[in-house]
Amino acid sequence: MSIRAWQAQQLGTPADVLTLVEAPSPAPGPGQVRVRVRASAVNFADTLMCAGDYQVRPDPPFVPGLEVCGDVLEVGEGVTHVAVGDRVLGGTAVPHGGFASECLMEASRTFSAPVGLDDEASAALMISYQTGWFGLHRRAGLREGEDLLVHAASGGVGSAAVQLGKAAGARVIGVVGGQDKVAIAQRMGCDVVIDRKSEDIIARVKEVTDGHGADVVYDPVGGSAYTASTKCIAFEGRIIVVGFASGRIPEPRLNHAMVKNYTILGLHWGLYEQHEPQSIRDCHAELVRLADAGRIEPLVAETFAFDEVPDALTRIAGGSSTGRIVVTAAPRSARA
Repeated sequence: MSIRAWQAQQLGTPADVLTLVEAPSPAPGPGQVRVRVRASAVNFADTLMCAGDYQVRPDPPFVPGLEVCGDVLEVGEGVTHVAVGDRVLGGTAVPHGGFASECLMEASRTFSAPVGLDDEASAALMISYQTGWFGLHRRAGLREGEDLLVHAASGGVGSAAVQLGKAAGARVIGVVGGQDKVAIAQRMGCDVVIDRKSEDIIARVKEVTDGHGADVVYDPVGGSAYTASTKCIAFEGRIIVVGFASGRIPEPRLNHAMVKNYTILGLHWGLYEQHEPQSIRDCHAELVRLADAGRIEPLVAETFAFDEVPDALTRIAGGSSTGRIVVTAAPRSARA
């Protein structure tokens, strides 16, 4: 039996190296699950993988696509928590990634999909929301009533943190880049939205917190966003370093952290799978509870058809997208 798959034949930009091929249906090994793909979330890491710049570096040919929602077709040895026919979401087992009609998933990252979310939203749940939950709760210990500052609040990673912050009872201050993104951040739940292109982040945060500053900062941007955060962080505040979408990795002034008495917290979500796998499952159970209660829902801003995968990856690489980009199983003709 064969499947359709977008295969990277060599390393480079997705538009140059991805080819749609007929390939054998993958067979799950021990601890793996074979899934019929309903929808695949697009991550910036997928573009890095195609270029050979990601932490996981499969040799070509391989199929990228790190995050999916689909139906279980077959389970490998030792897999007991999901069964054939289950609708699931989670992380794939590259080289048999999610930009295909079938993929393999790692059982340790395969979870039941929430009833309250459709396929596209379910595909986009795991990475952004698990990262947000561990960052806000495990690393920063966010408390009800605190002021949470979220950079890139209209993006996929930032919008997840906004919703999780609101669910935790925080007052959320979102930072966006442009007036077109203000309404999106407000819709996701921000109490205050700052347009960094027309407003001074530091002055506005101090203004809306009556000089107190942000108790917790969620920073997937780095660069100047991190620098601004250090100038409006509260006494005993916590800055969560999530990523560097700006392309610039800041060099913290540790004397500044000492003098102002704030904490810089690194977050590598994947390490919890290695060191505390049960915490990943517990987190997912909490996310399902919040999703089914209508408290969180991934912002799926754009959908692409299956035969538009290279276009979807080119779009996310451009850095101007909002929310999450998802590839559906349907071809372009079925969506027209």
